[in-house]
Amino acid sequence: MPELLSAQDLSCHFRLAGPWGRGPVLKAVDGVSFALYPGETLGLVGESGCGKSTLGRLALALLPPTRGRIVFAGEDLAQVSHKHLKELRRQVQIIFQDPYSSLNPRMTVGQILEEPFVIHDLGRRPERRGWVEELLQEVNLTAEVLDRYPHEFSGGQRQRLGIARALALKPRLIVADEPVSALDVSIQAQILNLLAELQQRHGLAYLFISHDLSVISQISNRVAVMYLGRLMEMAPRPVLAQARLHPYTEALLAAVPQPTPERTFQPPALKGEPPSPVNVPSGCPFHPRCPEAQMPICRDEVPPFRETASEHWVACHFR
Repeated sequence: MPELLSAQDLSCHFRLAGPWGRGPVLKAVDGVSFALYPGETLGLVGESGCGKSTLGRLALALLPPTRGRIVFAGEDLAQVSHKHLKELRRQVQIIFQDPYSSLNPRMTVGQILEEPFVIHDLGRRPERRGWVEELLQEVNLTAEVLDRYPHEFSGGQRQRLGIARALALKPRLIVADEPVSALDVSIQAQILNLLAELQQRHGLAYLFISHDLSVISQISNRVAVMYLGRLMEMAPRPVLAQARLHPYTEALLAAVPQPTPERTFQPPALKGEPPSPVNVPSGCPFHPRCPEAQMPICRDEVPPFRETASEHWVACHFR
């Protein structure tokens, strides 16, 4: 199956402010490679500050890569013209993390959902009204809310409006940047079920970003684990649950609370805090916190991200 989205040695570095404008370099994304196929969900998980959202912005062509390529439907997003990029963006949309700040408080629901059609000059106003009503039906809302404002809705309803807006231009790929982290647990389940239904109905692909492994395991086909701007491990969800290889993946899964009172064994927590992406450790970026980093090679050489089994990739010298 041809790839819908792929990253090849993708990096995004930022020069921070400093004396004479030459501060240190922050390596938000550093040498990431992956592929996303039509109709699948790739879950991207990691601690806060590991570069997940920056990778999502690169996939949307909202940031230029420092090195490497981000390719959508066979086209390098960094090389296409501005006009053609606008056309491609109809096929790639985003669901934002915060349902409160992502909707314009001065616009009605009807205006918010009509705006994508206006920007891309699609249809006339009466026709757009019908499209907006169809979008509301897709997310289980009614046309009665068209003249209401965002402050009149709950967080879950606002996120449904955000999903409807993302669906407006019939995209092939949606970048979901922590779309349920601001919601109550019961509402999270409703939104995740809605996303799964929409995926089946429209054949959507998701790049689903989250720090919550329980959410990732519910919706993803494959899972990519990110740490300090690099991918540590990537595998199909069942494989990662049963045969994970990287010590960081093991630590993330061990940190998930288990609803089993009889469980007495508590895996040791990771030592220390994640290093700053401005001062990434030499060698394996995880080695200062890794319980298995005993050899000089861990400190001296960056482990390659290689395939150790079918569809199972890992960046570790000893796996």
